[in-house]
Amino acid sequence: MVRPVADEDRLHKIPLRVTDVTLRDAHQSLWATRMRTEDIEKIIDVIDKVGYYSLEVWGGATFDVCLRFLRENPWERLRLVKAKARNTPLQMLLRGQNLVGYRNYPDDLVDRFVALACENGVDIFRCFDALNDPRNLEAAIKAVKKYGGHAQGTLSYTISPVHTVEKYVDAAKAQLALGIDSLCIKDMAGILSPIMAERLVTALVNVLNIPIQLHCHASSGMAVPSYVEGVRAGAGAIDCAISSMSGFSSLPPVETLLAIFSETHYSAKLDIDALGKVNKYFKDLYPRRALAPQALGYIDPDVLLHQIPGGMISNFRSQLEMQNALPRLPEVLTEVSEVRKDLGYPPLVTPTSQIVGTQAVMNVLAGERYKIVPNEVKDYVRGLYGRSPESMAPGFVRQILGEEKPIDHRPADDIQPMLAKAAQELDPKLVENEEDIVSYCMLPEVALEYFKWRALPKDQRPPTPHELELKKLADSKKTKDDKKPETKKEEPLGPILQPDDYKGIGDILSKAGKLSIEELSIRKGDLALTFRAAGAKGILASRDSAAAPTATSSPAGKADLPANQTAASSAARLAKAEPQAVAPAYEKAISAPFVGTFYASSGPGKPPFVEAGKTVEPGQTVCVVEAMKLFNEIKAPTKCKIVQILIADGQKVEKGQALIAIEDV
Repeated sequence: MVRPVADEDRLHKIPLRVTDVTLRDAHQSLWATRMRTEDIEKIIDVIDKVGYYSLEVWGGATFDVCLRFLRENPWERLRLVKAKARNTPLQMLLRGQNLVGYRNYPDDLVDRFVALACENGVDIFRCFDALNDPRNLEAAIKAVKKYGGHAQGTLSYTISPVHTVEKYVDAAKAQLALGIDSLCIKDMAGILSPIMAERLVTALVNVLNIPIQLHCHASSGMAVPSYVEGVRAGAGAIDCAISSMSGFSSLPPVETLLAIFSETHYSAKLDIDALGKVNKYFKDLYPRRALAPQALGYIDPDVLLHQIPGGMISNFRSQLEMQNALPRLPEVLTEVSEVRKDLGYPPLVTPTSQIVGTQAVMNVLAGERYKIVPNEVKDYVRGLYGRSPESMAPGFVRQILGEEKPIDHRPADDIQPMLAKAAQELDPKLVENEEDIVSYCMLPEVALEYFKWRALPKDQRPPTPHELELKKLADSKKTKDDKKPETKKEEPLGPILQPDDYKGIGDILSKAGKLSIEELSIRKGDLALTFRAAGAKGILASRDSAAAPTATSSPAGKADLPANQTAASSAARLAKAEPQAVAPAYEKAISAPFVGTFYASSGPGKPPFVEAGKTVEPGQTVCVVEAMKLFNEIKAPTKCKIVQILIADGQKVEKGQALIAIEDV
């Protein structure tokens, strides 16, 4: 219990620094990072008047989501915020050698990224490594110091049999030797207890002569008392969010902490009126931005077991829903703990949270552990992400890598410089400045997609992925709200289609695809064409189709072609289609194991893994499906001949959709 404060003590208040994370971590935790730049622009001047120590506005997932979902330039966001926030230092979350991507990058890119971040407005760099491996922080901290930024080191906090107070103190000493200016205890899952906060901060204060900051998510309900105990033990700064963006998987509310510390020695002199305006703004904005209903006061005790961090949990649910696997969330969370143990108890923070989480999803969806292993998991086991907290079992390493041996040196030492090569690869028409080249280096596919979208005239740009997300949510809500949906009366086919037309389509399909048509029906209302055929795995397209849609097989051996997958403008046109307009049907195909994006090669400008007419061996990589931010190589099931690649490069695919037609050899 906090002791009563005597009148004389009130004259000697100790300053308490508060960092506001509303503009980065809070909406990453609650809104799947969907806050837009225009949302920030309308309130940043008020936030700047509050009196915060710093504003966390950049880094983490914001960089990826700006490009991938919002179709915004993250560099422009940073410049805009800097121009309007003149009183408060800006802070970013930097993933060490991973920067704002999901793997280690070469030192030349680390140096240039930090330089540009400083030029565009970042003052404080919170540098962390998911494994607390100091080798992965060397280049980042060196660059921050070189360009005049404040280098804040970080302890990624987790609970495991191998993570002790002594281990954390040793990690902090290693970062101090690299030249950090302050240290943050980063409790991304909200699992730091008040007792451990006091013990850990006390131990760190005894050996470090730099400021210590606390960052605790509210997931388990322990963050507020942990802040109190940590500050009383010597931490001089805490991270908070405005109350309407706090709690659940976000961070504690700043208003609550102000009230608590007002009765102690500590004081954070913040503008209460400005806080009220900021709180109302985000309270009103919340329903229009969150991808799920707000869960006020929700506490998740299971986080103490699975340790999924606040910054990932909202994205994790969203990704599971995309895979049509949300009901299996309990299974996946249980599997997360097992995968984490196999991988040597890594703290779950980007990128290890994605690595562990995605592997857990793959294990559950495949019904077999490690049947599908993403490239990033293999790289982790190879040691390319750094040193695991505990050594992985030799048998497990062999299961993932075969006879290949993991490395034992700094991972970035093996990575060749990439800036010059990337600049040559990019189409000059798509590049506006040096920042674009850096973005492309970290997220090549995502950045290219954004550059091409940006290059279109504004009136020709398709809806952003986030706009499509919102439309899907609105349509889903409308369907649920309509308790008694109106049943549309089926119109008669009328004179457009005659019995002979049915026979005509059947003849076309039979000749082109060598199918035995058993049943064929056409509904005029939604232009849906459905056919049944023995062993049918077909594709139907009209002459003006942009891409041939795939017919999906049902358990009964039927193939149904939904109306929204055909480009034909009328049933009559389908009836008169010429034989060459129909692609052949194949008995065998390699299908997508999950929802994602299809890539025929390992990256932009790289040759495709396979070509039509070539024979591949069992286990040979034939394509990649990106899902949940990881790239998953799809292998040939047997020795077979590639007949046709059915999907365009970069196209979204559904689970079970045919990707590559094959024939047995």
